[in-house]
Amino acid sequence: VQLVESGGGLVQAGGSLRLSCAASGSIFSIDGMGWYRQAPEKQRELVAVMTTGGITNYPDSVKGRFTISRDNAKNTVYLQMNNLKPEDTAVYYCNFLINKRTYWGQGTQVTVSS
Repeated sequence: VQLVESGGGLVQAGGSLRLSCAASGSIFSIDGMGWYRQAPEKQRELVAVMTTGGITNYPDSVKGRFTISRDNAKNTVYLQMNNLKPEDTAVYYCNFLINKRTYWGQGTQVTVSS
């Protein structure tokens, strides 16, 4: 199983970005997916999660600005990020629970300038 992320980049504060993460390989079940981020010298933190039933959850820091979604046919999860702030600057990682194992994407840099 491989996860490939795309969509990071540099954006001004108030702007938007959409991240994608596509899973491929021998996939028999997907039991959840999410996005995490890690800023320099900080711990990795959850920014969005979605269960197989479509229930989503976000921390207060991104609630109302970030939206997680998925395309089941493409085994792809998305993270729409609006009204970005400089404090959103981090490497963003997608995460899938596939075949009862956890997989991580390679990470994509998001930089928000003030």
